[in-house]
Amino acid sequence: MLSVLAPAKLNLTLEVLTKRADGFHEIRSIIQTISLCDRLDFRLSDDIIFKCDEPAWLLEKSLMPEAASLLQQASGCHKGATITVHKRTPFMSGLGGDSSDAAACLRGLYELWGLGLPRGELAVLASQLGSDVAFFLFGGTALVAGRGEVVSPLTPLPHMWVVLLMPPVPPLIRKTAQLYAGLEARHYSEGQITDRLVALLSRGEEATPANLVNVFDNVADDSFSGLSDYRKQFLRAGAGSVHLAGSGPALFTLVKDRLQAERVHNNLKKLGLEAYLAETLKAID
Repeated sequence: MLSVLAPAKLNLTLEVLTKRADGFHEIRSIIQTISLCDRLDFRLSDDIIFKCDEPAWLLEKSLMPEAASLLQQASGCHKGATITVHKRTPFMSGLGGDSSDAAACLRGLYELWGLGLPRGELAVLASQLGSDVAFFLFGGTALVAGRGEVVSPLTPLPHMWVVLLMPPVPPLIRKTAQLYAGLEARHYSEGQITDRLVALLSRGEEATPANLVNVFDNVADDSFSGLSDYRKQFLRAGAGSVHLAGSGPALFTLVKDRLQAERVHNNLKKLGLEAYLAETLKAID
């Protein structure tokens, strides 16, 4: 059996520069993988079969079947695999769970089937699946541009602990599309905050709350009912600052000291909230 981890991610910065002619938005973002991970187990079989230990998981909502099909077409390989997904990253959280699963599917099948494709071709296939998928082939700390498919590795973020809160707010249908639709031209920028954080990382410096930005903070509290109240609870639990993860509604704080991170995490759990303790990860070798 072959096992591949599919880590969640944080957008340390997420800036929208403009809306493109193709309907997508031009973004500039620094993304960081963390140790909250799904695990995919692979076994050779006659057909492509997907299983999951989470009853709420729906195959038709996943990018993985398309990932497997694209890889078969690109390689000419028609072997099968049974792929079992052990879910830990919350659904529809803004943490990139399904995109990461799709990238892990590509990586796992590439190894299981012993394919000789150049690794660069996996990135091409990943970019066809979704904006974040190409990033998850590499992980670590990276700058993403375009609609998210242009990935440039960065000097790693100095190690940080991450406390995550998944607030129990009503889900949004077509969440990311709704949030993008709520943005106005005044919310766009030139990517300058992202560029400043790139410069800090290149010098080995840590990110501070002032270096973190998410364009969706302009519309998230109005889009997710009750989200602002959970931000306040997070702060009362001991977080120094609270940030939206991707398109949300998950919230996070970065903490340098493990004991402090554990205290914040435990305080959230005592309130009966869905909270996770994780740490930042380096790039995949």
